[in-house]
Amino acid sequence: MVYRETLSAPLRALARLYGVQTGYQDVWGQPCQAAAASVFRILQLLGAPLTHPDDAAPALRARRQQLWQRVWEPVHVAWQGAPVTFRLRLPRDQQQQQAFVCRVQLEEGGEVRREGRLEELPSRPGATIEGVSFDVFDLSLRQTLPFGYHPAYLEFGRQVWQSLVISAPRQAYGPPPEEQPARWGLFLPLYALHSRQSYQTGDFSDLERLMEFTAGVGGSLVATLPLLATLWEATDDPSPYSAASRLFWNEVYLDPRRLPEFAACPPAQAAQALPDHPAASGEEPGLVDYDRRMRRQRAVLEPLADQFFAGPAGPQAALQQRCREDPELEVFARFRAVGERQGAAWPAWPARLQLGDFRPDDYDPRVYRYHLYTQWQVECQLRQVTERARQLNLLWYLDFPLGVTRNGYDVWRERELFLPDASGGAPPDGFFTKGQDWGFPPLHPERLREQGYRHLIAVLRRHLQFARVLRFDHVMSLHRLYWVPHGMSARHGAYVRFPAEELFALLCLESYRHQAQIVGENLGTVPAAVNRALAEHNLRDMYVLQYEMNPERPEMLRPVPSYSVASLNTHDMPHFAAYWNAEDVDDRVELGLLPAEQAEAVRRERANTCRKLVQLLQERELLPAGEADLEAVLEGCLKLLGCSASPMVLVNLEDLWLETRPQNVPGTFDERPNWRRRARYGLEDFSQLQAVQRILATVAQSRRQAPGPAPRPPGSAAKDSQASHHERTG
Repeated sequence: MVYRETLSAPLRALARLYGVQTGYQDVWGQPCQAAAASVFRILQLLGAPLTHPDDAAPALRARRQQLWQRVWEPVHVAWQGAPVTFRLRLPRDQQQQQAFVCRVQLEEGGEVRREGRLEELPSRPGATIEGVSFDVFDLSLRQTLPFGYHPAYLEFGRQVWQSLVISAPRQAYGPPPEEQPARWGLFLPLYALHSRQSYQTGDFSDLERLMEFTAGVGGSLVATLPLLATLWEATDDPSPYSAASRLFWNEVYLDPRRLPEFAACPPAQAAQALPDHPAASGEEPGLVDYDRRMRRQRAVLEPLADQFFAGPAGPQAALQQRCREDPELEVFARFRAVGERQGAAWPAWPARLQLGDFRPDDYDPRVYRYHLYTQWQVECQLRQVTERARQLNLLWYLDFPLGVTRNGYDVWRERELFLPDASGGAPPDGFFTKGQDWGFPPLHPERLREQGYRHLIAVLRRHLQFARVLRFDHVMSLHRLYWVPHGMSARHGAYVRFPAEELFALLCLESYRHQAQIVGENLGTVPAAVNRALAEHNLRDMYVLQYEMNPERPEMLRPVPSYSVASLNTHDMPHFAAYWNAEDVDDRVELGLLPAEQAEAVRRERANTCRKLVQLLQERELLPAGEADLEAVLEGCLKLLGCSASPMVLVNLEDLWLETRPQNVPGTFDERPNWRRRARYGLEDFSQLQAVQRILATVAQSRRQAPGPAPRPPGSAAKDSQASHHERTG
């Protein structure tokens, strides 16, 4: 690539028109310039006609012309059903045909229409682009619009232009304050949960049992990590944040014993009855062996699928009806079957297959039927989990990941949306001094708009049909995302802007329709505008004790807001005991993320933070004077969160037995067994631990003493965050 070290004025202007930020404020509040090479490459990926920096001036003219020739935007937002105003850009020499017709087809039927002449519309001069003068007209509908997605058509002369109107409530769903209980609940990844009835990982039956346990001790919330499809035949990465698709689910969590065919299928029963095996030589005990787990699961599920398709027509008719409702299900099953026949991820397939030209002899029909059957059965069991949660008056809190693997189904199916030559990530900070490259391909913001957000709406609905609380990972991506072009260091990326208003409208509308609350993960270097938007649209944010402690402030902890989901930590952070003992500091030194000569100072700072925390808990009578036992401090911290105004408090189950081994160490891959560690205790065992019972009783009692909910003040999400905050995902 040819580029200069600094950006010329035309390149800066071109970047603005494509939504690429040429600079940003880093975690220390200092201005930081994006690398010229990254900005240049990102512009190319977004479609700018550039081969050399000297192309910037003609590319800028072409971009301006492209934007002004766009008669109206591909998407419009109407908040609270208010009449929408379309801004029209029309060449002056084409305005002699002054009659227009604007039609909005309502999603549920009917039409809103306005006809007239351009001279009736408010107008103003626009710009002269490449010798063509444009005027701007404001075309307002006079009727209000029901909530929904409404295609709009503008007829002018002999041409017709199409757009999409998103009519959405301004705020996401949330129960009225008087109906909002002070909830609390438990968090544990489903792969880490296990019982005497499950094999290697937990399954959906274990998830139901965890819900029942939670309700039994007074909780009303259960949180899990993403449960999405993985291409086991093409990857050894078990991360729930590197899914093959955000549309389909992971069959590893199916409980075969609950499937209708199991009772009359001896081969499946025999495979299910095989004993577990000890860890292989050299393997750390307590880790999930996903390869073994899936081979065992496949051996059980394949004969069940065979029996289903050889059995009565009635159940098959139900599956056929499901496929008619969602043809994507059959496409996914064929994709998986072709991948298994090829033994490779789709970028390595022959060109015809990459393009989706599948023929019957390209895959084994039995494998196709297996994937069709298992996806359908996962949906059935997820509906059962959702119904069980409803019966228990319990909310299921599910995580919505930011991206998908570039080798997976979504990228193959929606290639025009994804940019495989870049990755999402984060700039350098105090923890990740070299920046972060998260590996997944970012979405093209303009192409998302051009397709009317069809794909994003589909993946949101897939989650919200089950979850009553959805945590949106890295919510800042609704505004901007840091891109790292391939071949460049993560420290040299640049931010790309996204159409935040339209994305918030999607979230608010889908939240309203599904009566589900949205939580925005806003930890790290998050601009104040993002937090203001969370407040404006009633998305809950996160209050994480480890992030909030700052002994340099007069008040070490800000009060827990009435709109934040509160917890001690997250799945990306050290457990409470590891944090208390500074074991994460040792880990950072070992990984090369922290120079050894600085480690002692960090340990002293951590010890000071912990002393101040003990002092605060004692001052608030949440910890007896003179008491500094780790378990007592943990209980005091959970009391502090429980007595707060937070509408939801999440308790990491593993903290209750003072676990120190993390589930994930961000920025590490081969160095740590991320996403593989089973919980130290199984469900039957931890439910009997006295410490677990006692601490959860304390949390339940503290939640009963919590103050009633208060209205959220405007702009309330902006917060005084600790300087060491850093962006992470997954």
